[in-house]
Amino acid sequence: MDKQIILVCDDQGKFSGEYISKEIGHKGKGKRHLAITVLLENSKGEVLLQKRKHKIFDDIWDLTGATHPLHLADHDESFIEATLRCLKREYGLEIGEVREVRVVGEFNYFAQYKNGLCENEHCAMLVGKYDGVLKLNPEVGYSYKWMDKKEFLKDIKENPTNYSPWAVEGVKILT
Repeated sequence: MDKQIILVCDDQGKFSGEYISKEIGHKGKGKRHLAITVLLENSKGEVLLQKRKHKIFDDIWDLTGATHPLHLADHDESFIEATLRCLKREYGLEIGEVREVRVVGEFNYFAQYKNGLCENEHCAMLVGKYDGVLKLNPEVGYSYKWMDKKEFLKDIKENPTNYSPWAVEGVKILT
């Protein structure tokens, strides 16, 4: 995964034509690049949250999944393709198991950290529906839980430090 090539963009999410390594995109001030965050909902009105393994935001709650659209040998991934790849890697979900995946909005996120890393992303917020069995990949997360959506939206507003910063920004699109 360290060899990922990501897509540089402007503040509106328009691809600039430049490709960079994921590492360059997250060092110093980085370069604004495309990213996605996804939130799955089930038929009970619950959302799927993950306690993510992360270099900076380790062992805190996040949305269902997050990644970057990648530059592949034959094309650049769309937000939907990146989301489906993310859900397969993080939960083993196959294409077709998740229903109604769609972009609900986009936002910019920038923050620098003491260790010389940063986030400098134009992030698409996607939602989808899923009611099946889950198996979290232990390489990406510690645990997961389904939480009532209204309870989650209240909790993330009242306790934002319990969640990844991009989750806090992303849910603003939902409310």
